[in-house]
Amino acid sequence: MNLHEYQGKEILNSFGVRIQRGIVASTPEEAVAAAKQLNEETGTSWWVVKAQVHAGGRGKGGGVKLAKSIDDVKNIANDILGMHLVTPQTSAEGKLVHQVLIAEDVYYPGESETSEYYMSVLLNRSTGRNMIMYSTEGGMDIEEVADKTPHLIFTEEIDPKVGLQGFQCRKIAFNLGLSSTAFKEMTKFVSALYAAYDGIDAALFEINPVLKTSDEKILAVDSKVALDGNALYRHKDYAALRDKREEDPTEVEAGEYGLNFVKLDGNVGCMVNGAGLAMATMDIIKQAGGNPANFLDVGGTADAARVEQAFRIIMKDEGVKAILVNIFGGIVRCDRVAQGVVDAYKNIGEINIPIIVRLQGTNAVEAKKLIDESGLKVISAILLQEAADNVKEVLA
Repeated sequence: MNLHEYQGKEILNSFGVRIQRGIVASTPEEAVAAAKQLNEETGTSWWVVKAQVHAGGRGKGGGVKLAKSIDDVKNIANDILGMHLVTPQTSAEGKLVHQVLIAEDVYYPGESETSEYYMSVLLNRSTGRNMIMYSTEGGMDIEEVADKTPHLIFTEEIDPKVGLQGFQCRKIAFNLGLSSTAFKEMTKFVSALYAAYDGIDAALFEINPVLKTSDEKILAVDSKVALDGNALYRHKDYAALRDKREEDPTEVEAGEYGLNFVKLDGNVGCMVNGAGLAMATMDIIKQAGGNPANFLDVGGTADAARVEQAFRIIMKDEGVKAILVNIFGGIVRCDRVAQGVVDAYKNIGEINIPIIVRLQGTNAVEAKKLIDESGLKVISAILLQEAADNVKEVLA
């Protein structure tokens, strides 16, 4: 589950991470009030207006702008709110901006220059350990840094038996070229950042940039936070931060019915039980010359009602030219799935695209008989390769 920048910063602050302070606003009037409040609390006379959407690269799309007066705050907020922000991480349609963050200006003048760093905490899947990735090249796309100057990216792995150690925090500060007060501040920052990542069961914490101010403070100017959905039952307060407006409406609807659904850009809809079987089904569709239009796992307890709802969700994608139902009846009974196929076909109305159904396992014989005797235009298959050949034939 992804969080907005302002939500991530609130979590960081609660764990003792110094942040760029800000107030979220939904209207230009609220933005002005936020700017005035920040002026009173921090003394800032310039503000940064940031679009709050679940996408990186907001500045490139015009979603992050500097306001040098209260009038600027109002005008910029008015321009950003309601816009469809297009960034390198969004679709061509972009994301509708519902909120902006009015943040204090932290690039104030001083005796020394400011510096920007990159830092993230995530799981290294190759080793099964959490790691801190960091670089002196903050404020840039980390992918670009990795491509052009990979030697400027450092990693520090965390031993799960002992957790993050003090010498590792100091090593990170040293590799970033810091000294004196900034060195000490960075070690505290890294320690608190990892505590936040570990404490909320996060999947990712990315701060780009981490800023060293002209007075040697270290703070998070941005925050990208992804929570582990499997651990949200332990964090009901964080689960409430979910913004469904930022998610695909079809995926949200599928989740409400207990379906694991991810929309893709293909032409063959998939309905499968089990993630492994779903991946294999998607592979064989690709080999047959098609492209999966979705990942849809109906789960091990699929019944007729859930199968019908899965059909309705797949049918909402106008790019779907065929549907492949591939069910292995282990826990779930194939005849229940078959009944769901029949019910969906009748309840949805006329379906003008081919449906290939392969049911194997518990009550597979009864399931095939049910479908064959339904009188519906459903292609029944026994083998997975046979189902793939049918997909190839209907797409030809």
